[in-house]
Amino acid sequence: MPPAPQPGHACQIFRAADLFVAYGSNQGDDMGGPDDVDLGDIYHLDHRATPLRLVVSQPIGQNQRVAPGSAVGFPGQKIQLEVRLTLMAPDGDKVELVVMRLDDGQRLVLPLSPLGAQMDYTLLAVEPAPTNLMLADLLCLSFARGTMITLADGAQCPVETLRPGDPVLTRDHGRQPIRWIGHARLRAVGAFAPVVIPAGTLGNDGDLILSQHHRVFLYQRQKLSGFFTSELLVQARHFVDDGSVYLRTGGFVDYFSLVFDRHEIIYAEGIPSESLMVTDATVNRLPPEIAADVRTRFPGLSHIPHFGTEAGRQFLDAIGPDWRFRGRGSQ
Repeated sequence: MPPAPQPGHACQIFRAADLFVAYGSNQGDDMGGPDDVDLGDIYHLDHRATPLRLVVSQPIGQNQRVAPGSAVGFPGQKIQLEVRLTLMAPDGDKVELVVMRLDDGQRLVLPLSPLGAQMDYTLLAVEPAPTNLMLADLLCLSFARGTMITLADGAQCPVETLRPGDPVLTRDHGRQPIRWIGHARLRAVGAFAPVVIPAGTLGNDGDLILSQHHRVFLYQRQKLSGFFTSELLVQARHFVDDGSVYLRTGGFVDYFSLVFDRHEIIYAEGIPSESLMVTDATVNRLPPEIAADVRTRFPGLSHIPHFGTEAGRQFLDAIGPDWRFRGRGSQ
């Protein structure tokens, strides 16, 4: 009896024609390969663009092929990673994209960060495509099962037992009811593997287990050079040091996302962390079934991001290895 086929790994991509040069030397051109792009060109995501589901045979590396279930390509088709691009949005946030090509010439674009329509994205850097890229959906803003959330009265409640309407303590607006809760159960591999921040690392009461792109709020007592504010939002993946903070791989993980009327800072294991920010850019990065539910429940709902500096890897490296402890325990 032949072995059962291995499940594919899904990612959401755009066609190259969905991203075009709005201003610059290549005005009007689609997103291209390494020899077709120029630094300084400003790209737009077509407002009619819809992300497509690409399923690949394995999550990492250059020897990936299209797997059954893809909305583009056909099973067995080879995927070539061409180039990694770094662009900057008007608010200074950086977005990374990987351009890939199928062997029939189709060019596709995988955003590694949230990407929104009708925004200027200026091309800053062109680099070789990474050989260890994880082509998997990037999860947004999720707490793992068992995470203790602080309620408005100070009580601690496991995230999986919360219900819409439950009052939660927020840093900026006090008591706020939950509007919606998303839940996804996924294999803990690649981009789906959770980050484990053991109890006490940041002053947290218990192990804080988050999806890799969930952001933790840190308050630096002194504003650091290169940052706009003393308030930093740091993706959980940046805490991983292969020592005390690590990725937990294997088995399954249950993720829960909390939505409020505003983008809030709430308390998970006593540590301030963000709620799910509902915008076109972030909702497009959710698993399709969750994204569809959010859009149905909250038509037109668009959060203003919490004021704070998005602390990328290069800024954190510049601060030094003890950056995460400078704001430790700050509420």
